[in-house]
Amino acid sequence: MILKAFKASSNQKYINKLLSARQVAVSQHKMNTVGVILNTAEFSDFDAFRHYFKTLGLLPAKVKIIAFVDDAKDANPLWDTYFNPKDFGWKGKINNIDLQSFIDTEFDVLISYYTENNLELKLISAASKANFKVGLLQDDKRMFDLMIDVKTKNFPLFQKELTKYLTVLKKI
Repeated sequence: MILKAFKASSNQKYINKLLSARQVAVSQHKMNTVGVILNTAEFSDFDAFRHYFKTLGLLPAKVKIIAFVDDAKDANPLWDTYFNPKDFGWKGKINNIDLQSFIDTEFDVLISYYTENNLELKLISAASKANFKVGLLQDDKRMFDLMIDVKTKNFPLFQKELTKYLTVLKKI
């Protein structure tokens, strides 16, 4: 139990280091690639996101969705990629090749669709090399370039708000 607390503290320090060093330089390019991070305890409808991006004219190959599950047994084999707490080591070390690949991909837009205060989800959002980060309202304002205040269960409202802001920012 004590080791878990030390590991969490180590990863939180790593997140703070990433957020402090983050340079916000949002490009004016149109959105071509999108990454989505989901917490399956809050929202697990991959198809809702796929359909939404299809209506925006994005090719399915340009959209990558990953899901966080508390236990690997709860994962659905139809999901693109999933991760769980066992995929994380000390000081932000990632022990999952697919997850590391997701982090290293320079998405035009990253959508972190969760509200739960979860260290692993925050670590992925902070470590992502995405150009523009969108998330639901969080305590740490440094995490995202755009925060939308909606509940995870209200996906239609999220779609409407995201479309509005991406249009204003000339991303779509």
